[in-house]
Amino acid sequence: MAQPIPLRTTRTHELKAEPEHGLELHHVSTQELYRELLSRFHEDPSRDGLLDTPRRMEKAMAHLTKGYTEDPAKILRGALFDVDYDEMVIVRDIEFFSLCEHHLLPFYGRAHIAYIPNGKVVGLSKLPRLLDVFARRMQVQERLTRQVAEALQDAIDPQGVGVVIEANHMCMMMRGVEKQASATVTSAMLGCFRQKETRNEFLSLVTRPASPNR
Repeated sequence: MAQPIPLRTTRTHELKAEPEHGLELHHVSTQELYRELLSRFHEDPSRDGLLDTPRRMEKAMAHLTKGYTEDPAKILRGALFDVDYDEMVIVRDIEFFSLCEHHLLPFYGRAHIAYIPNGKVVGLSKLPRLLDVFARRMQVQERLTRQVAEALQDAIDPQGVGVVIEANHMCMMMRGVEKQASATVTSAMLGCFRQKETRNEFLSLVTRPASPNR
């Protein structure tokens, strides 16, 4: 069994303790932290298969959390167009993945985003990008659903917004209750989508079977 290795820092070999925040780790590189974690999980981070794992973990986590550095309003406002259209616009079956903030395990699935314009439409590709901004953060599905809806509402001021997300959570599939077939569905309805007729139209359109070429 591999023994835990001491954390190494670039400036000091001793970690300073702070009463309120525990160990002071800002001088320790991310890769060194991952190396220490591997050793605490009873592995040998110096063996061939794990030698480059801390670097790969750092790169992967940077990708999975890059949404913190992105501005959803800037993405949407960069592709606004004046169009005289006041019917529902839907981009459905948008694939996504995110990290559950409780266990740092993935959840993944599909999102359906709709809005009714109020003089302006947004480029269709911006709706999946908007979803990714919030999905690539530490998340819970309920918050993710609401954030997407509110960001779209705030940025383009449509008559209303509807978002439905269906997801499978690895924290339920791999641990705890270990249920493999369960799915979680969340929704957020803003503006005119709170009206029964509009809500029902949206839900009927996104619950239809996918087209044969999908």
